[in-house]
This record gives sequence, structure tokens and C-alpha cells, in this order.
Amino acid sequence: MERIWLEKSYPAGVPFDIDADKYASLAELFFKYTEQYADNTAFINMDVSITYRELLQQAKSFASYLQNQLGMKKGDKLAIMVPNTLQYPIALFGGLIAGITIVNVNPLYTARELKHQLQDAGVKTIVIIDNFAKTLQEVIDDTPVEHVILTSLGDRLGLVKGFVVNMVVRHVKKMVPAYNLANTIAFNDVIKQGNANLFKETDVNGEDLAFLQYTGGTTGVSKGAMLTHRNMVANLEQAKGALKPLLVPGEETIVTALPLYHIFALTANCLTFFTLGGCNLLITNPRDMPGFIKELSKYKFTVVTGVNTLFNGLLNTPGFKDLDFSKLKVSLGGGMAVQRPVAERWQQITKTRMLEGYGLTECAPMVTTSPYNLQAYDGTIGIPAPSTYIRIVDDEGNEVAMGESGEMQVKGPQVMKGYYKRPEETAEILQDGWLSTGDIACVDERGYFRIVDRKKDMILVSGFNVFPNEIEEVVVTHPGIDECAAIGVPHEVSGEIVKIFVTKAEDDVCEKDIIKHCKANLTGYKVPKLVEFRDELPKTNVGKILRRELR
Repeated sequence: MERIWLEKSYPAGVPFDIDADKYASLAELFFKYTEQYADNTAFINMDVSITYRELLQQAKSFASYLQNQLGMKKGDKLAIMVPNTLQYPIALFGGLIAGITIVNVNPLYTARELKHQLQDAGVKTIVIIDNFAKTLQEVIDDTPVEHVILTSLGDRLGLVKGFVVNMVVRHVKKMVPAYNLANTIAFNDVIKQGNANLFKETDVNGEDLAFLQYTGGTTGVSKGAMLTHRNMVANLEQAKGALKPLLVPGEETIVTALPLYHIFALTANCLTFFTLGGCNLLITNPRDMPGFIKELSKYKFTVVTGVNTLFNGLLNTPGFKDLDFSKLKVSLGGGMAVQRPVAERWQQITKTRMLEGYGLTECAPMVTTSPYNLQAYDGTIGIPAPSTYIRIVDDEGNEVAMGESGEMQVKGPQVMKGYYKRPEETAEILQDGWLSTGDIACVDERGYFRIVDRKKDMILVSGFNVFPNEIEEVVVTHPGIDECAAIGVPHEVSGEIVKIFVTKAEDDVCEKDIIKHCKANLTGYKVPKLVEFRDELPKTNVGKILRRELR
């Protein structure tokens, strides 16, 4: 399929191509926009704001501490295990301008998951919120971590408010389990002791690694997608290009409820709107829907991103329909398919467009998005991002005819360098610049793409990849289980939930035993919600369990 054929699909004002080398790195981009928008508000969290000028100063102090006190060098790995708070962008940009590779970590990881990621990435320093310090305590001796920068939820909220928030979190809500970590450094002390004037600018170029962003990929265990500074700069230019006619530099406020450690919010919210001089309204706990709506009532927000679960939750919470949507221009769904009833109801209440995009961690993540002038949700994932090539191929790698289904393959400047320390798995999905997505798609005569199915067995729970292999490996470590197979089954709230089929090794094992075991070893969204006992599981003639038959 010649890419030029798609040009007719691009609406006015959207570039067909972008300059992936517009900036040498995210560091150069950071310095440019903190100067250009110095007095604009960059981030708001719990009613406390930080300007671009303040962010620049604090990020430089953070970077200086990493360089001068901790001895970190270009290419070292910094893990950030923090929810949506002001600490996140300070640590993020501080690391990036020092040439350090960022390793985002889900704060809800179990000890087993955390250990794997820290070991695999070779993390030297971690920034972690104290709510989850006990998890780190359990594994730190088995990881290469040398330095722990510890923070509390209220640390950047000012002396009085921060003290109150931390007291409530620790002593009223009891959200900080007891832990014992030696030689930790307080986040606030890092900012105080890191002399911004001693920060040394690092020569960071486009091919240097900006992120090791962990994902299951299209198959297998969690692995680090190597996203370079060029990958990220390209994707920011692509995102801005796709939405350019809608956005006014310096005047946008985007609601950031999705976690910044996830590639969707990291790129679409934090980084993209940073380059627009926009403000990110950080929601620390979006699961508290009444509290979330109370926050929204205080601001004239212009853009909202989310997954189907989030949109549906807001729609079903009292008070949402009474919010002021007069400044809201667009809502962008990603991470998982937005269900048509949810999208239509959202549009009806907010009187704004629901656009859907498609992306994956390996593409930083944007691959396609609905055109900005789409008047109503249509169930497609839209058109390719600028400078993005997409082809649909059959099992032999031959391109299929328009309207026919096949595996979607992507080529563009946003496609990752590969999986960290996994050349074989990289070669399996990345050939001649084409990334095999593992998703089955088709394209219509307008150039609009639609996801039909998934080629692999990946389960998608509220926008998060869940891989059957990992679930099965955990389940069979229970002494009462002989065999296990995991699949995804449809769910009206989260898109899919995990269901497992098991055969027993001990007669007295029950569903509660298995769920308890899984909760101790898996993040919440990976824990099976349904358990079915079988006398035997269907297998191939070589003994491989047939998940497709169970589905």
C-alpha cells in the first residue's frame, strides 16, 4: 500500500510529515520550553502549582545531586516509582537533562515484578514513594540499586499542607506500611542540597536512550523497550501535528488522570503539552471518583485523555454531568478500545468529540489517531500519525487488499530501537524497520484503520497489557495446582478480565487459595477474577495447552 494513497485522509492543518530531528534530545526541548513559557503553570497537583521556571530550577537541582552527590553518569538508569505527583516531573526532567535513562515503574508492582525490572534494567538509583517502600525492602539486596531517594505524598505541597497530607496518609489512612531501608535520601533534601548552579549540561543526542519502558511486548515476560530521544521527539511532533489545529500554545489545560509511568500519559499528556506551554492537572488517585470530580470542578480544562474504564467511571459518578465543559475541546481515548455506548454517552454529556487513537509502548506510543475534525465517534482508530507507514500483511508477509484483515505492521521514526538485552525477541518483531504489532487490522477506502482482533494471546485489562505466560507461571507455583491456562474474557468495565483454567495437584485447593496466591505475586489488574477447575486442559500433540480452545 503506497503511503501517498493516505494523504487524502489528512485534514487541513495536519502535516503529512514531521521533522524527527527538530530537537537533538528531550533535554534540548526541555530547556527551550522552560524558557519560552517560564511564567506559565506547568503542573498542578492537589491545588499546588509549579511554573515552568520553577520546574527548570528544581529539575536542575535534582540533576546536579545525581551528578555530584551520587556520581551518576550519562546512560545510568534511574527508576521512578511514583504516582501522579509534582515529584514525578521534577525527577523525570532532572534525569533526562543529565543524560540518564529513565525506567518507569508501576508503584503497585509486587516484589517479584519489581525485582525483575530493577535487575533487568540495571537500575542504579530509584525514586520511590514511601507507600511502597516495603516492597522495595523485600528485594533491594537482590538488585543493583545503590541509592534510594524516598518521598512522601505531600512532599512538594508546601510546608503546612505537605505536613497535613503526610500525617493523614501515614497515621489516619495508614497507607504507609512499616519498612526498613538503610541510607535513604529524602526527595526534598535532594532538591535543597542539589546546587542547580553546579549542574553540568550533558551532550545528549537522538540515539541515546531516553527511556527503558517496560512492557510485555507482543509476547512473553516484561521487557524494556529502548526508546531513544529521537523516538520521543518524533512522537511529540507527531502528536502535536495531529492535533495542531485544535490547540493554542500557552492556553491548554489537560487532565492527567492516567499514570505518568504509563507510556500513554507520559507522551500524550506530560511531554506533548509541555511543548505547548500547557498545564497538566495531575490526579493522584483517579479511583476516588467523587474526589476526582471535585478536582475537575475547580479548573477550566480543555483536553481529557483516558481509557474506557476511566470514562465509564466518570459517567457513572454523581456530579460529573454538572461540571463545566465549556472549554473542553477534545477527549482522547487510548490504551484499550473505547466502547461505543461509553463514547456516545460521553459526547452527549460533554458536548465534545471523543477521538480514539492506537499505539503501543514500542512506538512511544502513537501510531494512529482519529482526525481532529471527526464529528462523532466511529469505532475506528483513525489515520496514521504523520511520517508513519502502516501495512497490513498475511501470515506469509504479503500485503493484503484494501478491506481485508491481516497483521498490522508499522514503520516510522517513533519505532523503538529494540528490546533491552533481548536481540532474539527484537529480531522476531522488528525486521527492516517494520514492527509487527501482533494486532489484526483492516483499512477502508478513506484510509481509516480498524482493529479486528489480536494475533497473540495478550489480555487487555483497563489499557494494561497482561500476558498469559506470566499469570500461568505464577499460578503453577502454588503447590496445589498442576496445570494452568489464562485467557481474557470480555468485561463491561475493564474491557477484559483474566480467567484461568486449572487442574489440581491437591484435592483441597480452592478458588480463594489461588486468588490469595496471585494477589501476593501479581499487580492487581493481573490477578485472575475467574477460576474454572478442569480435569484436564486441551493440548496439541506435543503437549502445548490450546488457549484458543478454552476461549
